[in-house]
Amino acid sequence: MFSRRVVGWQLSTSLRTDLALDALEMGIWTRQREGRDVAGLTHHSDKGVQGLAVRYTQRLAEAGAVASVGSTGDSYDNALAEAFNSLFKAELVRDKGPWKNIDDLEIAVAEYIDWFNHRRLHGEIGLIPPAEHEDTYYRQNSAPATAEASVASLHWSRHETSLIGKERHHARHHQRHRDRGGCPGSR
Repeated sequence: MFSRRVVGWQLSTSLRTDLALDALEMGIWTRQREGRDVAGLTHHSDKGVQGLAVRYTQRLAEAGAVASVGSTGDSYDNALAEAFNSLFKAELVRDKGPWKNIDDLEIAVAEYIDWFNHRRLHGEIGLIPPAEHEDTYYRQNSAPATAEASVASLHWSRHETSLIGKERHHARHHQRHRDRGGCPGSR
């Protein structure tokens, strides 16, 4: 959560347990491929059928992740996921759809996630993309990444953002706006 980066996602024409499990596997694979430790990770979810499925909770336990399920009517535990869903709908679904078939939608979602992670500026992390935020964090904190380090990095990111010189920040901000053609999927 410290970087706002999407590490696992899936698309399907039906709501099934494997959908959430596939997204979880993608997220675990992404982090492990990068050499990041997922043990101790807190997995946030609502009380959806997929998140409560036995296979899903078993896989979380195998990965060393801790499930955090919000109570009924409690939006706080899932607020970041809900915020992402709202952005996703506003920036891709409503603005760029409809698509001819699921294959076209899958390509559009992959392009959106790539844009979101590598080019979209996020105010909560200093007007930089999530991948850049993580790169900076891991470059400056070479110790193996753990969930505890990620939580601590929330404090680091706010502090570090304030340390970035105004000139450098403004120059990067303006350069990004010149370099980015906007949200993909509008082709």
